Amino acid sequence: MHHKTIAQLSQGLSSGEFSSVELTQHYLDRINASDLNAFITVTDEFAMKQAQAADDKIAKGVGGILTGIPYAHKDIFCTNGVKTSAGSKMLDNFISPYDATVSHKLNQADLVMLGKANMDEFAMGSSN
Repeated sequence: MHHKTIAQLSQGLSSGEFSSVELTQHYLDRINASDLNAFITVTDEFAMKQAQAADDKIAKGVGGILTGIPYAHKDIFCTNGVKTSAGSKMLDNFISPYDATVSHKLNQADLVMLGKANMDEFAMGSSN
């Protein structure tokens, strides 16, 4: 499944070829299979809850074109209730009390957040 395009994933979800829960678990299994330092935070439980909610919307016919598609974004974007360090040890324990605009829009579109991707500290260089 990880070789499919977003359009193919969307079609597979809407046709019932696979569910968002199955798709999300597939990606989480790949993330957890090897530690590549690609993620600062993996949101397993959060992602599975989002995937189930997406499947419910798809089943009711009210899902959008991106509903249930898993994604990850850089750790620079605040996500309510999720650790957001911006790749800095200084913010290692910061839990955001709000969503950045991009996070909010992705949530509104019912995408499934797998986690926060690793990055240079504060997106300011090339130390990674």
